[in-house]
Amino acid sequence: MRGLAALAAGVTLALSPIATAQDYSPSDTSKRALAAGYKALFTCSGYFNAGQSLAEIESNELSGIYVDYRPIMEDIGEAEIVESEKTVIVEFDGYLNPRAAVWRPGIGCSLLPIGTPPTATDWLPSLLNMPSMSAPDNTTALGDNVTLTENTFALDLLGIPVSFAFDESTYGEGTRTSAVVVLHKGQVVAEQYARGIDRTTPQRTWSVAKSLTSTIIGAAVYQGILGLDNEAVIADFNKGGDPRRFVTLRNVLNMTSGLESNSPGSRTDRLYFGGASIADTLAARSMEAIPGSTFKYSNIDTLIAMRSLREALNNDAAYRAFPYTSVLHKIGARHTTLETDWNGDYMSSSQVWMTARDMARLGQLYLQDGVWGGERILPEWWMDFVSNSASAQPEGDFGYAGSFWLIGGVDGAPIDAIAGLGNRGQHMVIVPSRDLVIVRRGFDVAREPRFEIAKLTGDIVASFDAAERARLTAAAAAELETTDE
Repeated sequence: MRGLAALAAGVTLALSPIATAQDYSPSDTSKRALAAGYKALFTCSGYFNAGQSLAEIESNELSGIYVDYRPIMEDIGEAEIVESEKTVIVEFDGYLNPRAAVWRPGIGCSLLPIGTPPTATDWLPSLLNMPSMSAPDNTTALGDNVTLTENTFALDLLGIPVSFAFDESTYGEGTRTSAVVVLHKGQVVAEQYARGIDRTTPQRTWSVAKSLTSTIIGAAVYQGILGLDNEAVIADFNKGGDPRRFVTLRNVLNMTSGLESNSPGSRTDRLYFGGASIADTLAARSMEAIPGSTFKYSNIDTLIAMRSLREALNNDAAYRAFPYTSVLHKIGARHTTLETDWNGDYMSSSQVWMTARDMARLGQLYLQDGVWGGERILPEWWMDFVSNSASAQPEGDFGYAGSFWLIGGVDGAPIDAIAGLGNRGQHMVIVPSRDLVIVRRGFDVAREPRFEIAKLTGDIVASFDAAERARLTAAAAAELETTDE
């Protein structure tokens, strides 16, 4: 223990110049550059990935954002969309190049680093041979052309909690719901949209992307590409006496890597909105705890997991195709885009665009124990990994395991309920004991009351319980009537 602590101290000293460069308090110019990057990236993704209008982007993506960006966002230039180049440009300073985000088929928008000319795009990654599904998936209740046509008992009972999710008060004052989808036994039993979103409109998943990343890593483990407990998960951690070699995939997926981050939640603004590369950001992180000993929610941990997949495959074309060919297309998720940094690494801690139905498919994969259409995608034990408490736990009501939150036992949510949760109200809840998936998407205002997803889950479960009681009562009455005759 003392040896590992000493090594960790040594690495901290060795890396401190880089860490300082990443984490210093930004100047006013840097703050404006970050805000301009935010506007360029979200406009690019909202416009080219999701097909939102500029008015919808302004109302949804650029409203209710982090408090510190709000006044700056109003002071910088408007987003200029260059259709021919699939680029969005935002002016913010008279001495620096404007911020630019560039869209490419299959991998969405990447943000150029601060100071880079908007025309310097030739070196950006691309997915030249984008894997595609040969035809729309109409074989399940989540197919593109499936609509709700019958007013079933479930629709009758779920109408109240689902509609209340949109009233901006029942489940959190001022919350702004854009979508709710409920699956029961793989069937869509409730679905409602708002704010210009429909079943084919992707939204940014924010941190629900971490649960998707865990799923992608699970597929790689099943295929023998990665090992959950292998050490030295990325090359930068496997040098000399670097103590980071002891960090495993299990650690990073459980948020117990022991690596430092700016704060709980690790707002990696320079990475997300500044155009820093994932590779440089990961290299700068030093140890602050023994792996597995403490919980600290961090974007960095998720990015390490995905970087490990890139290095294990050692083939960038295979890496960029893997999430689609090994998970998303297998489950029929045709409206999901994982975006990369300018260096080609998937920013899968947050920067994924996914429809509510595709998110429901992801949840359904877990209800089916990692099997879809008779094909196993995840290890048989992966559901246990994401639903049983990790070695260290967060404070508060929710637990954590395998990049999923454990929300069972809170506000009526069944004890086995797990969830992917993301900023601004992104929720994917899986309740195995009730064969339920509940997806709620939103554009909630940052730092204001959060949407009470456990309460919505509890209310939906209560509706199904009421339906079952009514069914049993009706069956008993019918049987008694038959006996009397």
